[in-house]
Amino acid sequence: MHIPPLLASCWTHAGNAAPQWPDERSPFDILERVAAVADSGWQGIGLVHADLVEVKRSIGLPRLASAIRDSGLEHVEVEFLGDWWTDGIDRTASDQVRRDLFEAAEVLGARTIKAAGRMFSDDVDLDIMAEAFDQLAREAKEHGARIALETLPFTNFRTVGDGSRFVSGVGNENGGIIVDIWHVYRAGNVPDDLLRDVDPRYLFAVELNDALAPTPPYEELWADTVDERRLPGEGDWDVPRFIEVVRELGYSGAWGVEILSAEHRRKSLHDEVASALAATRRAFELAGPVG
Repeated sequence: MHIPPLLASCWTHAGNAAPQWPDERSPFDILERVAAVADSGWQGIGLVHADLVEVKRSIGLPRLASAIRDSGLEHVEVEFLGDWWTDGIDRTASDQVRRDLFEAAEVLGARTIKAAGRMFSDDVDLDIMAEAFDQLAREAKEHGARIALETLPFTNFRTVGDGSRFVSGVGNENGGIIVDIWHVYRAGNVPDDLLRDVDPRYLFAVELNDALAPTPPYEELWADTVDERRLPGEGDWDVPRFIEVVRELGYSGAWGVEILSAEHRRKSLHDEVASALAATRRAFELAGPVG
């Protein structure tokens, strides 16, 4: 069974930290995280903005880059950029994150920078957004990276189809989408819908996890995405079929694994990365053969 390169997303090895917490920094030492991810058998690592800022302040990005190279990890992604189309105070804050992520991507050799649309609202001008996304993608290219737009059911890009149509309309070869299985099922879709909804030219990244059915009400989705994800194969979703469909689309990059849950955050660093990797490998073993 061929298992492609697997990338541990930032939250998979972050310990007691989560998105939109007052402090998103991991309590684990960054160099220990790199070593744990590499030693357990992953081929890539994801890092969040808050940790990157702390790295720059403390040991410096070049030292982290050296540790990643020396560990043998070949794939790096950084996140997360929001409000990239806005103006005023929101844009000022976003532009600082943008500069930080561009710098980190260049120093660390990150190929992917993750971004998202407007959270918890559809109140956005898509023409303005398209122009801003095109500019963002062009700037990322100058730093050796691509922008992967993540669709979430609580943003203006609720479905993978919404995101795929948007980036296809922009038409910048350096701006695509990331498809997370959570965002497929929690938006009311199933894996085979991707064959209809995704333009393979703009499929830049993929993420695996699992969860229980049914989908909770909209007002509970944020808590669900942060606290209730499960390891691949430990929920109710057809993870092997998702893998098969993504392969049918021609995706050949590294596969991210993003585990966010209260249970996962209680694990030791070793157990976080080892359990996620073992579960993901089992999912690939259950999927049909490549081709």
